[in-house]
Amino acid sequence: MSNQEQATECCSPLIHEPITIDRAGDLARMFKALGDPVRLRLLSLVAGHAGGEACVCDISPAFDLSQPTISHHLKVLREAGLLGCERRGTWVYYWVIPAALQQLSSILSAADPTAVMA
Repeated sequence: MSNQEQATECCSPLIHEPITIDRAGDLARMFKALGDPVRLRLLSLVAGHAGGEACVCDISPAFDLSQPTISHHLKVLREAGLLGCERRGTWVYYWVIPAALQQLSSILSAADPTAVMA
């Protein structure tokens, strides 16, 4: 019996069908946006803020970065579809888009919730 046949007998695939080219592109943009530690932390701060949304004035002090740099990182997260925003007076408020996080989560989770990674 070949190694391929043995693997087929003992292990089921993690997904039932591969993602489409378009879907892969969308997900890659999201993962790429999260590939920067500052953006990953920004997303975490917004997601963990009381009420589910945060003013840029609330999250900026957590970084030793200029306001334009923080704005750039927030823009990348928005363009990747991970954050929504709304201007209120002079401030911009941000919130995490739950459906986007669900998309990322679903591609990373195993089809069988009892499956354990080796």
